[in-house]
Amino acid sequence: METWHPTLFIFLLSLSTLYHLCFSFSPVDNYLLDCGSAVDSTVDNRLFISDSSASSTRFSSSARTISISAQDHVQGLPQIYNTARVFKAPLKYEFDVEDTGTHMIRLHFHRVSSLEVDFLNSQFHVLVDGFVVLNNFSGGCLASPRVMEYLIWVNSGKLEITFLPAKKSKFGFVNAIEVISAPKDLILNASQFAYVDKIENFGELNKQALEIVHRINVGGPKVTPFNGSLWRTWVPDDEYLKSRDGWERVYSSGRIRYQSGKSSREVCPDNVYNTARVIRSKNASIPDMNLTWEFPVTEGYTYLVRVHFCDIASSTLGTLHFNVYVNGHLAYKNLDLSDATDYVLASPIYADFLVDADHSGVLSLSVGPSVDSMGYAVDAILNGVEIMKINNSMGSLDGKVSAEWVMKKCWPRTNVGVLVPSIAVVCLLLIISMVIHRRMTNSVVWSKLPTDVLEVNPKNGKAQLSVEL
Repeated sequence: METWHPTLFIFLLSLSTLYHLCFSFSPVDNYLLDCGSAVDSTVDNRLFISDSSASSTRFSSSARTISISAQDHVQGLPQIYNTARVFKAPLKYEFDVEDTGTHMIRLHFHRVSSLEVDFLNSQFHVLVDGFVVLNNFSGGCLASPRVMEYLIWVNSGKLEITFLPAKKSKFGFVNAIEVISAPKDLILNASQFAYVDKIENFGELNKQALEIVHRINVGGPKVTPFNGSLWRTWVPDDEYLKSRDGWERVYSSGRIRYQSGKSSREVCPDNVYNTARVIRSKNASIPDMNLTWEFPVTEGYTYLVRVHFCDIASSTLGTLHFNVYVNGHLAYKNLDLSDATDYVLASPIYADFLVDADHSGVLSLSVGPSVDSMGYAVDAILNGVEIMKINNSMGSLDGKVSAEWVMKKCWPRTNVGVLVPSIAVVCLLLIISMVIHRRMTNSVVWSKLPTDVLEVNPKNGKAQLSVEL
């Protein structure tokens, strides 16, 4: 059974959007690049600047980098997906960073319909500040755009994103790039986290690279960058829900009561906390069931699972008690939302768990009644889910490869990289020779020639071919 009124909810969603626009987060660093375009583009009221004219941003200049435009523009497709920057050699973007800390990185890919290049031949790697985020990536499908999102800690004055073709016979491309400083409470600087069945030290989680794998609005519609916080997308949970009976979908028209030290609108927006799926007792007996979702994951990685709760379904405090299970293990026993929110209804909280993905390639999440659940009451609730992949020991989010291996093995130093230092050495030697010759010409006859000639090692020469746009 569903408690659901789509028309009314859309109206409430619009009001929430207007409220959010008035009190939205303003990031210190906010780069939106339209790659390969000669003009700027607007998407969801956000201005993407052409990468050939953006200030405070630099990208490497190469004769093997070209800009392409779609031969046929698809109606309704945002303008940023009608152009792309294509590269047949390593391409590096460099961003000036003022706000040290976690940054949201979004990479937009869409195979442009063009006669200039064959996108079936695209294969490339992407590095972000020393982390491998994409390995042998093809760029997604032609049918729809693909957005890859990451959370990366930046502790210096710049951030580098490097694209490298997997082979010299391959090429890569990118349509748009977002680099945005994140709120300080988005990923906490915690050193100890609860695994599903134990407590372990993990180091500083916010210093790791995180990939957003799933971001789910439980019980509600899609939340877009336009009507959510931090310009994120939350997708409906229908595809992942495995329980077909015994639950209700609910929504709230009331105000979400955020409290200091708990969840915030930047951590999760109103549009997610305003909807939920619940298990409800119709009589004095407690339902003997769990509400379960399953999400695809990659074996060999640890995942941060963030679950969002907001009691928008109970009419009184102190009646909602339930258990949370991850991969069949009891992750949170007898969660009392009233106690966790200091006895405030419609006040959101979230809980983080670390989970090691196993060979099944599936991560399951369940909520269900606990020993303290009550009859004639809500016996379990879930509003939202986020699942983030954590980089492995090699600093990679995509395979057992390191950034150093990618740079050396997949794209060794090119002839240009060796030639430029060599030319510099030759010029230096010529200058030294001219100085020696002039001294010989202007000196007296009995003056000795220099016996200690400067040695220059070509291997120590460095050159960077770049242009500031």
